[in-house]
Amino acid sequence: MKGDAIFLNDLGLVCALGQGTAAVREALFRDDAPGGVAMNETLLPGHRLALGAVSGPLPSLDHHPVPLHGRNNALLRAAYLQIQGQVRQAIERYGPSRVAVVVGTSTSGIGEAEQAMAMWRRQGRWPEGFHYVQQEIGAPSRFLAAESGARGPAWTISTACSSSAKAMASAARLLRTGLVDAVITGGADSLCQFTVRGFMALESVASERCNPFSAHRHGINIGEGAALFLMTREPGPVRLAGWGETSDAHHVSAPEPEGHGAIAAIGHALARAGLTAADIDYVNLHGTATPQNDAMESRAVSTALGTDVPVSSTKPLTGHTLGAAGAVEAGLCWLAMVDNPGHRLPPHWWDGEPDPALPALAFVPPGATAARPLRHVLSQSFAFGGSNAVLVFGEG
Repeated sequence: MKGDAIFLNDLGLVCALGQGTAAVREALFRDDAPGGVAMNETLLPGHRLALGAVSGPLPSLDHHPVPLHGRNNALLRAAYLQIQGQVRQAIERYGPSRVAVVVGTSTSGIGEAEQAMAMWRRQGRWPEGFHYVQQEIGAPSRFLAAESGARGPAWTISTACSSSAKAMASAARLLRTGLVDAVITGGADSLCQFTVRGFMALESVASERCNPFSAHRHGINIGEGAALFLMTREPGPVRLAGWGETSDAHHVSAPEPEGHGAIAAIGHALARAGLTAADIDYVNLHGTATPQNDAMESRAVSTALGTDVPVSSTKPLTGHTLGAAGAVEAGLCWLAMVDNPGHRLPPHWWDGEPDPALPALAFVPPGATAARPLRHVLSQSFAFGGSNAVLVFGEG
């Protein structure tokens, strides 16, 4: 091994803000009007909802067998093609068996299964382009191994909204064992009726753009996307300096109200990075805009990090990409740390009316900049079942 430092050498990103880092960067830092999330009437006929859908065509999967087809994997390929050059160099340098794949998801191919079931009900047969393996949780890691030629360990993590943040922590641990020299890591999730209807059943979906931490917040926008990093021990523009993972087991869907597990995860991440709260320059909040999550998170942040650090939720721009959220938001943090000469900060789009019952956090207004390049950034992902994951990024 060449030391314990773990680097994020390259980023591929696709979400409602655009495809590719240049497009996402431009849309992320706009200060005139929020983009990304838009009204959608096609996913759920009869329901007009604000969703974070990826627009435009996605890459073909025709060169793969049917079990690897599906929108989730098409999103992954859109992200992978952006880092393909560096991945190929890693495979040539280290050998395919020394390059691993560790990704997170929650939907996998559920959308394809939904469409297939609809045909079964109408016609009593399955579509020719459907295979039940498409919906298996392991499909994304199998796909990326096949697409890239990586032959090292490959697995998928599915812990709801913390999935891809935990996948990145898992990838870092794998590198530290010395079993591999590079990991393709991140995650993907795609829009489907199953997730949208599920959150609607919980009365947690907002019909308009979500309004995190507002006194008027009342629900999330579901989104989709994919983010992939090439993670190695070789120096790169951003370090994965630390991570923290805890489990509340408080409730199947509601967070532990006081944020004890979140506070512990933040503490573990800072300790692993060798940092204190005062070292953090910006926090990307989980910020779902649901009453309970935002209340818990505001208490956790104020306790663990204080109320002066700049914070924002980017979910009004991307939607909540569920199993991909940790990686997508890590990607947004990466963009804020790399090739950002104006030191622009990811904005917090909301109505500007804070909930007086919550600690007052330093939300980043559109157009705001930091006084210097971001040195340490923290990103939070909190999932159903009390699965908490916090990542800390540092200058490379």
